[in-house]
Amino acid sequence: MATPVSVPSSSTAAKAAPLQAKDVQARDDSTMSVGAKAKAQLNASIVQASLTVSLKSSNDPMSVVLKTALTGINEALKGQFGDNAIQNAVSQDNTPEGTASRIVSLSTAFYDSFKQQNPGVDEETLLNKFVDTLKKGVEQGFGEARDVLEGLKVLGGEVASNIDKTYELVQKGFEDFIASRLAKPAETLPKTDQETPATT
Repeated sequence: MATPVSVPSSSTAAKAAPLQAKDVQARDDSTMSVGAKAKAQLNASIVQASLTVSLKSSNDPMSVVLKTALTGINEALKGQFGDNAIQNAVSQDNTPEGTASRIVSLSTAFYDSFKQQNPGVDEETLLNKFVDTLKKGVEQGFGEARDVLEGLKVLGGEVASNIDKTYELVQKGFEDFIASRLAKPAETLPKTDQETPATT
């Protein structure tokens, strides 16, 4: 469904006033789902970003990657944690390492809540199910980020390699998260009878 967006007429993108949520309206707002409204607002934000994008900064595209990856993760977690499960912050380190670190830390922070919602499931199965959910969101988010950046004609060279590196670091971060969570129970096991001297 195409969503009409009002864009102020101006001779330069720099003078364009920022779009507001009120500027984005569906044809029949009363029947539009919350998800559709959120998507329409995201689309308006993307349109606004495309009007004011600065091609001089190589870090701006990484910000788009972070935002769209987190949006994808939010959508994947929405059923269990509600709208906006993860909020991204403004003015952050947008290097591949910084972006990947935030994606992994913000998304894996929901594991304990996920675990409480799935009692009786063994740890390894639960971890894999949780990370699979996150990976679906990451796939969606990175795909959308690439589409946006291709549309802005900035996907190539260093930007593309930074996105690839960020993606690889996110995947590694998820694997490290699983490994660290599985290692914790082994570290906290009580001493066995073999370690206690036998009495005769």
